[in-house]
Amino acid sequence: MNSSSGTMKDNILEFLVMASNIHDFSLDITLNVKGAVITGTLVSAKEYFDTLSEIIEDGNEVAQMLSEQLSRAGESAQSEGGSEANFIHMKETKVYCGDSKPTPSKGEILWRGKLSEVDGFFLGKIYDSSNK
Repeated sequence: MNSSSGTMKDNILEFLVMASNIHDFSLDITLNVKGAVITGTLVSAKEYFDTLSEIIEDGNEVAQMLSEQLSRAGESAQSEGGSEANFIHMKETKVYCGDSKPTPSKGEILWRGKLSEVDGFFLGKIYDSSNK
């Protein structure tokens, strides 16, 4: 486990995130975070920021400026490669709290979370009747 600023991260999960960031691949994954179950597809930081950029690029001047900044953040995340990852990025995300329906229950949802907050994970997605 890594320890930076007093936080602990799972080395295997961090390795998967770094590999995704460097090689731009995706992987279905489910996380346990503070009692919630978060399921979706792990994506690179570049794909995450590029997708966010595309979502807001057709707006006003401020939206276009934000879109450009997000696109640059994606390029920077991929080129840095670094020896450490601090965030995990997912798409097609659903969050389960207890036995209720997932939140959000519809749409292509992007999610970003701190690796140091993840309690556990398994490979694969949880599917239910609301999944496509």
